[in-house]
This record gives sequence, C-alpha cells and structure tokens, in this order.
Amino acid sequence: MVIEINPRTSRSSALASKATGFPIALISAKLACGLTLDEIPYWRDGSLEKYTPSGDYVVVKFPRWAFEKFRGVEDKLGTQMKAVGEVMSIGKTYKEAFQKAIRSLENGRYGLGFAKDFNKRSLSELMVLLREAASERQFIMYEALRKGHP
Repeated sequence: MVIEINPRTSRSSALASKATGFPIALISAKLACGLTLDEIPYWRDGSLEKYTPSGDYVVVKFPRWAFEKFRGVEDKLGTQMKAVGEVMSIGKTYKEAFQKAIRSLENGRYGLGFAKDFNKRSLSELMVLLREAASERQFIMYEALRKGHP
C-alpha cells in the first residue's frame, strides 16, 4: 500500500544517499521519466532491481534543536517539525556513530554524560523529566541508566 508520494528529495534523502552511496535523486529522476528498475544499470549486479546495500557500518541521524534561541518557546516535542537541522555520523558500531553525532551538533557536548545538570539530579527527578518528550531526552535517559534505572 502506498501511503505517501513526494515528487522531491528531502534532507533525509540526501543523508541516506551519502550514508549508502546510493544516488537517490538521480534514480528518482530516472524513475519519474518512466524507466523501471530493471532498465537502470547497476554496476555490481546488472540492474537496480537486484540492489542490496553493502558495507559494514552504522549510520546515525540526530536532530539539532535550538529552543534556547527562541524566547517563549516550550522545549516539548510532538508531531510538529521543530528541529533546525540535523547531523549524520558513520561509525563501526552504534555507540561510535551515536557519540560522533553528538559531537557534530557543535553545542559544546562531547558525549551523553554531563549535559546541563542532569548528572547532579536524583533518579526520581530524572524519571519525572522523562515523562514528556523534550530535546534533552537522550541525555536524561543516559543519566537515568547510569544511576541504575533498568
């Protein structure tokens, strides 16, 4: 079942192309012009109908929020797009790619730990903060896990 079709490429498409080495925009254009996957050449297996991703790496896409720049805006996440950008990182493991993504945010953080004052808060305080989705959720979860939450 087709849920949605957008005749454009998005920021996510560019990141996916870079992560996989697959030219999404070029292939989309060819498909839009009427070619089928079996008519588009693929250097490894003959045609694109046989495409499978290759490579031994993990890619992480992490949003960049900037609630601090907008006066009166509540740091609360929902279905609306509130990110001002995103970063992509590649690593040999999820942990490596995730940590690289955090460093790439260019907000002075070099990992999950010691963000704001979360490391000084009690586990019960952290659990209250986790009730609603906010831009700091990953960092709060890290501290909650570090303090023994299962």
